Amino acid sequence: MALGLGLMVSQPMQASAQDYTSNFDAVLGTELRAPRDFQQKYANPLEAQVARYADGSKGRIGVAAVDLSSGREIAILGDQRFPMASTSKVAIAATFLDGVDKGKWSLSSEFPLLVAVASPRFSSAIAPVRKSTYMSASQLIDLMITRSSNPATDALLAAIGGPAAVNRWMRNAGINDFRIDRDIATLVRDDGEFDPASHIDQRDSATPRAMVQLLSGLHQGRWLSASSRRVIMSAMERCVTGKRRIPALLPVGVQVAHKTGSLNNTSSDIGIISGPDGRTYAVAIYVTGQGTRLAREERIAQIARAIYDGYSTNPANDSKSWVNARY
Repeated sequence: MALGLGLMVSQPMQASAQDYTSNFDAVLGTELRAPRDFQQKYANPLEAQVARYADGSKGRIGVAAVDLSSGREIAILGDQRFPMASTSKVAIAATFLDGVDKGKWSLSSEFPLLVAVASPRFSSAIAPVRKSTYMSASQLIDLMITRSSNPATDALLAAIGGPAAVNRWMRNAGINDFRIDRDIATLVRDDGEFDPASHIDQRDSATPRAMVQLLSGLHQGRWLSASSRRVIMSAMERCVTGKRRIPALLPVGVQVAHKTGSLNNTSSDIGIISGPDGRTYAVAIYVTGQGTRLAREERIAQIARAIYDGYSTNPANDSKSWVNARY
């Protein structure tokens, strides 16, 4: 597995390459670190800037981004797995909407909210839930994306056939570094089994690159009808969670369609950033550790602003000159 090492030695970071290697091995083990030339320079200022903000000394940080106009891509730990938390809800919604396009159900079809019932951690393979209010699919999608409702998400997840259906849809879309194993009720109930800052749990995880693939395809209308695409993108544009994340430091006039995720010691945000000039960027940022949730959110905001500034101020660069930061 190709790994990017976000703690590349560059100013203002002072740690030596040897110190960084030792730190990485102590946290994740030598089996996760392929030999690297730590003296290699970043190919462009954007990669260097993002790498500085993605300093993983206080916990792993994964970033992937692509300029949808030019195809220029950057990534820091872009091929390493991170817990998706609620960012997986974009894939769940897409799977349901594909079913709408195929006539399996409609946006007016009604399903019951599935509310988690209190149970001890790990006491069952699947956390118990109870049926609650019936809502239309359009209402459920709106709740799961704009407000990150877990009962609404599990309602649609059950309707489409569970995690296996989402994984199958993603594979058919050509996105492989992604997997959902549990419904949201179970995921939340059993949260905290591992520390994502120092342990890679393959369950309910994806790579930042995989999520950028998903965002790019949805934005470009690659898999869904125009009407279904509008449903999911509109909901992401109206997301009310994560105001301190991707949108926080972006200039006035920049629009963000995004979906946040939060679990034990991890915060994330994925989305489409659209500038006033009409250029758009797909971004996935996964942050673990850093001490507090507020600190994680600050990192997300800083990285998002660095990506926006780097892409928007250098629109004419040849995409071949932007080597992926996978160090």
